[in-house]
Amino acid sequence: MNNSGLLDSLARDFERFKRELPRDFAAHVRSTYRIDLTARYLGETLPHPVGKGSGQLSLNASQLETDADAGLAFAVLKTVIAQDAAGAQSMAAWAIHETKMKVERRGGGWTVTWKGRGWDRSFEDYLTLVRVGRDLTRAGRLLTVPSVKYHLPRLNEPFRFDEYAFTTSALANAWGESPLLLEKDFSPTLAGDRLAEEKQQILRWLREVPACIREHSAVRLAMKLMNARFDARFQREMTEAASAADTLVVFNRLFDAERGVAYGGPELSDRNLRVLGSPTPGGGPGLSGTGNIHTGRLIVEYALRGCSSVQLHTFFQLPLEEYPATHGSRTQRALHALIFDPREGLIAVMLEREADGSLERRAGDLHFLDLLPDAHRPR
Repeated sequence: MNNSGLLDSLARDFERFKRELPRDFAAHVRSTYRIDLTARYLGETLPHPVGKGSGQLSLNASQLETDADAGLAFAVLKTVIAQDAAGAQSMAAWAIHETKMKVERRGGGWTVTWKGRGWDRSFEDYLTLVRVGRDLTRAGRLLTVPSVKYHLPRLNEPFRFDEYAFTTSALANAWGESPLLLEKDFSPTLAGDRLAEEKQQILRWLREVPACIREHSAVRLAMKLMNARFDARFQREMTEAASAADTLVVFNRLFDAERGVAYGGPELSDRNLRVLGSPTPGGGPGLSGTGNIHTGRLIVEYALRGCSSVQLHTFFQLPLEEYPATHGSRTQRALHALIFDPREGLIAVMLEREADGSLERRAGDLHFLDLLPDAHRPR
């Protein structure tokens, strides 16, 4: 089928799937369009690049089941605050109940505004959720990854290794298989905390945290980097300092100092893509993009800068009338728009790039991972 015929088919699928999105839509895309959406996160192979970032949409079993049924590629659990064996938490200020999230427009796009705190229930409850995620992962229904905020010391202070030891070991035991896949969350609200006012302090965290975690278990580690309140040059310094991680999630939300809240929208994606578009040394950690991703075209923009997957949060929370789909969960409706929109969806943009000669088929297929700058570098 030529490109024109594929676009006609895409328009039909877009209309048809408004009522029901097939769970294994990646297989449909492969067979119908000869497009392989295979992606990667933390070294794991995914059916497509779209996952859910840590937050209020991944804190119970029901949410995970809904995402698995929708065909989401992966979900990062709500961030738990590390503790020692006695239950003490040096970062306890983040383990409080959040105020209600507010979905609102900002800068011509959407953002969710909230205080951005962590898990506020018991640690045992979190381990129960980890086991639910483990079972979904082993069943091949949804890759699920725990997220932790560990102790971050001031520049002249030691790390509280007892918190790293207890929390990491407990999560590894709950997961049961080695290695434990884990995301270390540098919260966007950390950017507004006095802890993050010194550059050298932040760089020390990024260099030393991976070893603190891995000392206690075999861990494949992603570090979700905040947008620090410094310039883009320092943001690049942060990615270089975090080179011991297996994957970097780039970059968490911006911080509004006047309102004391984290936010997203076009300002966030503009900054993220600008930083990622700058030259960086090759051979570093894998990248997973996050920040104002609401179209397949933005997924492609992050991929062109090295992101082999993306994490969304806001786009899964829009008012229902903002989605073109008329039925299904918000996760299904979001995936429908991201993948099948006939102008801005992932399929359409990959076909567009094929037409202009910037993406070529291999053995008859287009490949999402071929969008990455190092796509053909030997691994």
